Amino acid sequence: MTVVGSPALNIAIFSGFVLVTLAVVLRVGRTNRSSSTADYFAAGRAFSGAENGTAIAGDYLSAASFLGIAGAIAVHGYDGFLYSIGFLVAWLVALLLVAELLRNTGRFTMGDVLAFRMRRRPVRAAAATSTLVVSFFYLLAQMAGAGGLVALLLGVTGKAHQALVIAVVGILMIVYVLVGGMKGTTYVQIIKAVLLLLGAAVMAMWVLGEVGLNLSTLLGNAVERSTHGEAILAPGLQYTNKVDLISLGLALVLGTAGLPHILMRFYTVPSGQEARRSVVWSIWLIGVFYLITLVLGYGAAWLVGPDVITSPNTPGGTNSAAPLLAYALGGPLLLGLISAVAFATILAVVAGLTITASASFAHDLWANVIKKGRADTRQEVKVARLTAVVVGLVAIGGGILANGQNVAFLVALAFAVAASANLPTLLYSLYWRRFNTIGALFSIYGGLAICLVLIVFSPAVSGGPKPMLTGVDFHWFPLENPGLVSIPASFLLGIIGTFAGGREDDDEHRQAEMEVRALTGLGAER
Repeated sequence: MTVVGSPALNIAIFSGFVLVTLAVVLRVGRTNRSSSTADYFAAGRAFSGAENGTAIAGDYLSAASFLGIAGAIAVHGYDGFLYSIGFLVAWLVALLLVAELLRNTGRFTMGDVLAFRMRRRPVRAAAATSTLVVSFFYLLAQMAGAGGLVALLLGVTGKAHQALVIAVVGILMIVYVLVGGMKGTTYVQIIKAVLLLLGAAVMAMWVLGEVGLNLSTLLGNAVERSTHGEAILAPGLQYTNKVDLISLGLALVLGTAGLPHILMRFYTVPSGQEARRSVVWSIWLIGVFYLITLVLGYGAAWLVGPDVITSPNTPGGTNSAAPLLAYALGGPLLLGLISAVAFATILAVVAGLTITASASFAHDLWANVIKKGRADTRQEVKVARLTAVVVGLVAIGGGILANGQNVAFLVALAFAVAASANLPTLLYSLYWRRFNTIGALFSIYGGLAICLVLIVFSPAVSGGPKPMLTGVDFHWFPLENPGLVSIPASFLLGIIGTFAGGREDDDEHRQAEMEVRALTGLGAER
């Protein structure tokens, strides 16, 4: 087992960050008891576009972005950078098609948008189901990243001890959500976004300073260090199957606009205009960061080496590239600081995912399906808090099972599920007058089922180069990411269900009302 840096220093820096963020959350919790649904789920709609855009960047730039992509570029070069491109381009879809209309139409969740002009109970149940599944897949990635990162920094040996580390992360996440609600979670995400961008920028400038600010020299040094030579500058090193590459790209580009924890952030601003400003701010911040990942990835390939990153003696595998690069540049102190930023990244994202999953269950399933819209707001918040505890426990269990997997790859699966189950239904609801309840149910449940089945029977789970389950092989689907099949299938199922279901009562009136509200914001709850 390789121990990098000083475990005592790393623990001190980790503890300092946790204490600071807990202090912020506790302060928010005292000033805002989050007793109403608007306070707990949407932070009272009190954040500006700039603040919310920074928080979105903090929510979106997950362990996959910092740990997974840097490692993927260091080992696979060009193919690893495709994650950065896909994650960034995806924001154009969110900006142009979803952000403002979603804020104007809904209140707290995706289920609010679907229920505006459809039969409320079935579509809310479907929306909550897809939200919980997507959140679970995303949580897997973050918890797996936490296990590998802390194992590397603290010298934690054995699966049992790493499982304990993952459990601690899960408990902290639950505390953030229970005490601070959406407002406390938002402040944590803003702090984390600033720290992550500053830390990544410092490392990138340090790497470029070593080569005289010459990117070509950096790429040349990476080629010399890599066992693959110039192949790391060309496509095909990781994805030899071009169809698999297209499937991955489709999932990445279309998945963002269907991610429930990102969609929910649009409700924390007072208007649709501010929602649009949020996306513009987040695009700039996220775009700068993903350009930096190119330098970090090839810098790790040069200064650390793919052979060290992928060594069996290196905990975390490819997820350790960024921390190892920090150690190579600035020794134990920079390693501790950068690793604390990575730890902050994981905590902020898992907190956002947890509150989203709990809000969907409490607001859509419990309040509007089980209680049929007659739930007291205090009871709804109480159920959301209880759900957050359950989601946290499930995330801990899933993270233990997924420990060791590349987090960027795990997130790509979550994007595929989001693009398959959520995006077609949202776009049809916002833009297609004829779309109805049956079409929504076909699209959500059908897209979700197809995507999950293809994931289970893909080489990503068994039979592939690095499967989740070793020693077995039951795959029959050839692609590691199912997006190329499941996303078009979900769009098609929405069309089939719509024409099979026929027109609903008062459909034209509700559609006209929704269209006016989505485009103008008239009637949207402030």
